[in-house]
Amino acid sequence: MASLTTFELWPTSSLEEIQTVIRAVYKQVLGNPHVMESERLVNAESQLCDRSITVREFVRAVAKSEFYRSRYFESCAPYRFVELNFLHLLGRAPQDQREVSEHIVRCVAEGYGAEIDSYIDSDEYQSAFGENVVPYYRGKSSEANAKQVGYNRMFALDRGSAQIDSAVKSAQLVLRLRVTLPIQLSHRPQP
Repeated sequence: MASLTTFELWPTSSLEEIQTVIRAVYKQVLGNPHVMESERLVNAESQLCDRSITVREFVRAVAKSEFYRSRYFESCAPYRFVELNFLHLLGRAPQDQREVSEHIVRCVAEGYGAEIDSYIDSDEYQSAFGENVVPYYRGKSSEANAKQVGYNRMFALDRGSAQIDSAVKSAQLVLRLRVTLPIQLSHRPQP
């Protein structure tokens, strides 16, 4: 199970604390892989260290990196790519088929960059993480009026801290999202 620890960059954060935030962003956004020195985003890290960008913009840089693109966009099924974007960038599973379809259409019509921006520029991202909190898995905590199905979907996507998200290439929620569509029942009087 993923940790509920949150990481936030403060104006008074030390260089060591900034490095902790950088590691937390890589772990969350890249799905828990080992990041080799040559794969690190040195320029973006430097900009975060000197505060010329926020954690939110660092998250965007990591999500738009060649590392993320090659692991999730180019090597996974489109449905899986969208599932992982929700998990990595918003910290939750998709709520329904409509939400997934909307993102697949955006990706095809507007491109990879627009798809990534749609999460990071969303009101949901801003309200959950703001400018300086590292995204984290929100779907495993109890919230008032939250649907149980969202909690169950998070467990289907996040198999714990030992999992590396790029190891699973196929969508995990295809059937779950399809079978949870509301069923319309009508009551007709008998003649």
